[in-house]
Amino acid sequence: MIYRKNNQLFRRNDKELLLVEPWGKNSFRVRATQRSAFLPDELSALLPVQETEAEISIDGDRARIVNGKLTCQMMEDGILQFTDRKGKVLLQEYDRTRSMYEGSGKFASALEIVPRTFMPKAGADGYKLIYRLEANEGEKIFGMGQYQQPYLDMKGCVVELAQRNSQASVPFLISSRGYGMLWNNPAIGKVTFGKNLTEWIAENTKQLDYWITAGDTPAEIEEAYADAAGKVPMMPEYGLGFWQCKLRYQTQEELLEVAREYRRRGIPVDVIVADFFHWPHEGDWKFDKDFWPDPAAMVKELEEMGTKLMVSIWPTVDGESENYEKMREMGYLARSEYGKRLGQIGNACFFDPTNPDARKFVWERIKENYYKDGIQIFWLDEAEPEFTGYEYEHYRYFAGADLEVGNMYPKAYAQMAYDGMEEAGQENIVNLLRCAWAGSQRYGALVWSGDIDSSFRALRNQLAAGLNMGLAGIPWWTTDIGGFHGGNIHDEGFREVLVRWFAWGCFLPVMRLHGFREPFKPALSESGGGKQISGAENEIWSYGDRVYEICRKYITLRENMRPYVRSLMKAAHEKGTPLIRPLFYDFPEDEKAWETGDEHMFGPDVLVAPVLYENMRERSVYLPEGSWRNINDGECFEGGRTITAPAPYEAIPVFVKAGSEVEKMLIP
Repeated sequence: MIYRKNNQLFRRNDKELLLVEPWGKNSFRVRATQRSAFLPDELSALLPVQETEAEISIDGDRARIVNGKLTCQMMEDGILQFTDRKGKVLLQEYDRTRSMYEGSGKFASALEIVPRTFMPKAGADGYKLIYRLEANEGEKIFGMGQYQQPYLDMKGCVVELAQRNSQASVPFLISSRGYGMLWNNPAIGKVTFGKNLTEWIAENTKQLDYWITAGDTPAEIEEAYADAAGKVPMMPEYGLGFWQCKLRYQTQEELLEVAREYRRRGIPVDVIVADFFHWPHEGDWKFDKDFWPDPAAMVKELEEMGTKLMVSIWPTVDGESENYEKMREMGYLARSEYGKRLGQIGNACFFDPTNPDARKFVWERIKENYYKDGIQIFWLDEAEPEFTGYEYEHYRYFAGADLEVGNMYPKAYAQMAYDGMEEAGQENIVNLLRCAWAGSQRYGALVWSGDIDSSFRALRNQLAAGLNMGLAGIPWWTTDIGGFHGGNIHDEGFREVLVRWFAWGCFLPVMRLHGFREPFKPALSESGGGKQISGAENEIWSYGDRVYEICRKYITLRENMRPYVRSLMKAAHEKGTPLIRPLFYDFPEDEKAWETGDEHMFGPDVLVAPVLYENMRERSVYLPEGSWRNINDGECFEGGRTITAPAPYEAIPVFVKAGSEVEKMLIP
């Protein structure tokens, strides 16, 4: 039976309840369940429904709902088809039954494969969900978050819907056919964008839930998604410049001396970082005073130099922590299904940010031990979280089993700090996280790409990862310049990786140097904040004079671009616009732009062609229509063609639109 209730279109057929309803301009939210009712929205990434009138018509066993540029046809057997305002099919459920549909025709198949398959879990009210959609020939798919592979176009890929160190599942996609889709389900699973079908799988869930929108351009689709799932705050001024970081400054004096040296050299540093294990025990959430004796004085001195202090926060709680027993007693810790809780990571366990009371408890410790000393930017590390072996079936949260809700952990973790900082009166909140899920952006999440290795191969992967994160609705994204693991500061091969990465980092949303450099430095003690080793020096003067001058040049370029970067941050805040994006975002009518995956736009006026291979001293660059100037030599080119651009060791090819404001900032 198909029926209308207010502005919603329902279909009840035996054990399945299906709902299609408008959710913002040109958009629908679709839900289906085999339970008695739909879930409350605690697990949803979407903001509350935006009032939008839809046209609904019901004709017996068929129905049609129209919301602006998007139409949903509900067929006799409940099969859904989405079309644009011209009637082009954007998306259609995969149906291989005796009454399957193709276009306006009705056919038959002996396969008996339905698009929405709920496989019950014996003795429980959860299901394994398989959702099948028709594959569209020639379609390109972008977004989905951050994956360590070099493919910008995700068509043909199998994508794990799970969080890992350096992997962030943010399941919003933009299609070259003119639609966007959010898989609004935090369950562990996977999606296959195959040639013959698209198949979404949730390993343990209670309902199908997704959101779909149509638009004439990628920007229109992206902005509709930002309206539905939220936008980043306005990036504060200290997010626009250079951030200095390493694993790990071992003492307060060491960190201050690095900041002083940058100051002596006249090099501005917006943020410097106190990394992990500055605490007595994991879960104490405070400095070890033996090595960090006066945090308030440290913050004051840094502020006088124009530098903010960011402090690493881990969600881990050691059994020896002063907070462990209280958190265990109150149910604030993630649970292991079998065996001991301690050992989820090393000798510790994770706190449970899906529990609102646990979020408040942890924030109060952070507020007392860091925030009151003037520290107002945090590095929320281990945000996946990094369970040993990622045995998703072995853990449980306040909100449900890991298999059902696990992907929302980084969003809830970001919310913990954001809510506390907002309640304290802070505006323009930004915190650095190693992971994200849909909606994380509205909690001030600046995501970095995790503990990647120091290689050109890893650099190539970060280009695809960063562009797809932006399209997935996470405009604040960065990466460890030079990679995290494996870079020896005396190795010339690594220095080349660092130089190329640093130049590219100048044109990322946040320019941040970090890494666990070799040769390692020994621990300072056998306990507390001194027991962890450190990496080698990672300041820009640590790599010799030639590298130093290149790095200094790009920090200066970043400073010169500050007004331009500020305008990009404003667009991200107001419209959800990614700062870095593929060429097709700004040139959607250019077919070549849809094929170009090894360069990108930094805002509307800067085209960046990073050098992604060792010993490369020139590279081909596609320039879309318009006039473009090479910032390295000032040469002007007419676009709509591919050129060969010089790429000396000292510079990567970067082009600006002739006559733009940023041209004056980058070319004297």
